[in-house]
Amino acid sequence: MMSKFVRTGLGIKRLVDNSFKAIDEGAYDTTAYSLTHDAISLRKAITLCLHAPLISEVKFSSPSQGRIRSKTTSSLVEIATTMIKSGAIGLSVLTQPYLFEGSIEYLTAIRKAVSAPLLMKDIIVSTIQIDAGKKAGADCILLIKTIFDQDLAEESMEKLAEYATNKGLQVLVEVHTEQEFGEVLNAKYPLIGINNRNLDNLQVDIATTERLLKNHDKGKSLIISESGIAKPADIQYLRKAGADAFLVGTSIMETGDIGAKVAELYNAL
Repeated sequence: MMSKFVRTGLGIKRLVDNSFKAIDEGAYDTTAYSLTHDAISLRKAITLCLHAPLISEVKFSSPSQGRIRSKTTSSLVEIATTMIKSGAIGLSVLTQPYLFEGSIEYLTAIRKAVSAPLLMKDIIVSTIQIDAGKKAGADCILLIKTIFDQDLAEESMEKLAEYATNKGLQVLVEVHTEQEFGEVLNAKYPLIGINNRNLDNLQVDIATTERLLKNHDKGKSLIISESGIAKPADIQYLRKAGADAFLVGTSIMETGDIGAKVAELYNAL
């Protein structure tokens, strides 16, 4: 399947370009397997957590950092199980092969090893990816609002969110600006991620979460702060700002003792 979209540009357009390339090349082909499992609610896991609701991210590379950690199938499962044993209430699993060195197969391997909510972390632009996530064992998918505001996906965000929900998947809607945040709040999405990273220049500012929250009533939505979180003080600051949960990747994956790092952040509250 060839994309109808022009594959040029940097920032979010580059990430979208990579998703269509991965789709075209069969990266989301799950015909060889299909897992079935009872859906595990990420929202429930967040609300029941008595410490810092930490979603730990399994990723080996990123556009901003390059290679973060070497990977093997055995290390992948070991990392995932260590994260859960050390306090993570859920895992974010990179499935985008380009720039992030992810794979839909990683989601399957981790699903077989842990009983915790799994977020399919990807640049989702098509129902093909959502179908793959469901078959691979995901409980939740990520939709990045700016992709849809720029009309870069195959369907609207509302249609893809509905499609995922009908498949039994929760949806985490990611925003980066105050306007995006206000619009998503008005739409009453249950899970909203505030990404502290600017996707165009890749710069991180964790004050982004505070800036967006201070001017809006989050209502019944749960807010997950993403990117730039490295130490307990960051989590304490973000909780005070109004964040309900914390998605942490690089600072955990680059450490020599993943279990100790997860435990340190989990016990921040």
